[in-house]
Amino acid sequence: MYLKMERGLSENTVLAYDRDLDKLFAYFDQRGIEPVHATLEQLREFIQTTFSVATNSRTQARVVAGVRSFYRFLLYHNYLEQDPSELLESPRKELHLPEVLTVEEIDRIVAAIDLSSNEGHRNRAIIEMLYGSGLRVSELVNLKLSNIYYQEHYMLIEGKGAKQRLVPISPVAEEWFGYWLQERAQWPIKPGAEDYAFLNRRGAPLTRVMVFTIIKRLCLDAGIRKNISPHTLRHSFATHMLQNGADLRIIQQLLGHEDISTTEIYTHVEVQDLRRAILQYHPANKVVGR
Repeated sequence: MYLKMERGLSENTVLAYDRDLDKLFAYFDQRGIEPVHATLEQLREFIQTTFSVATNSRTQARVVAGVRSFYRFLLYHNYLEQDPSELLESPRKELHLPEVLTVEEIDRIVAAIDLSSNEGHRNRAIIEMLYGSGLRVSELVNLKLSNIYYQEHYMLIEGKGAKQRLVPISPVAEEWFGYWLQERAQWPIKPGAEDYAFLNRRGAPLTRVMVFTIIKRLCLDAGIRKNISPHTLRHSFATHMLQNGADLRIIQQLLGHEDISTTEIYTHVEVQDLRRAILQYHPANKVVGR
């Protein structure tokens, strides 16, 4: 409750912190140490042990953040007089450039949708929403009809940490979402799902896993062999916006990034494109043995 209400963290982040704290408790329990009596050195030993298993730097940083949150909570509620985690170091996050689809590949995915199927217009609307507005998959599956303002061409999106932002709907996404709404009106809808924008065949809200499956199948049908997920469409949205001259601050607001440094990864993607262009087109790189 503390993490969700006072820290404003998303449900997925809270669940991950819970799992990390279970490891912390198990680690100290095996050593006969009460977590409230742990020292900085003991916490460092726990982190090092965890790091030997969790090699991903993002996972490592999350573990450290979870431990810090736990001890800040204890300090805040007077269970501790001093926070032993205060000097815990976070690992430097590795730069992982996201997979990005080309415009031609996006067109192939769209062409692979069978519009004659029961889910055809829904699936097209999903692609247009993810790629046309840069939504996270969690934002898409939780999108409510009551938060779509058709006359203003905006959606009210609830992002990470329950933070809300207004996101424009592209004209293409609006058109295909309209077609989906016409079909949706004929579908059975389960009680409690009436306001959800996207439903499955049983009339329940779509899940993140189902959206992932839909996109994987479309990529397979389109002959695209990249490692694609719903987030790839979000990355492609941001990359194509930047390549076509959009300001990085605008992209930051559209994506709902709290920190501009998160958005700056797309400048690295563009630099990679520039390097590939030099290697491919500059005559000096075509001379063998030069």
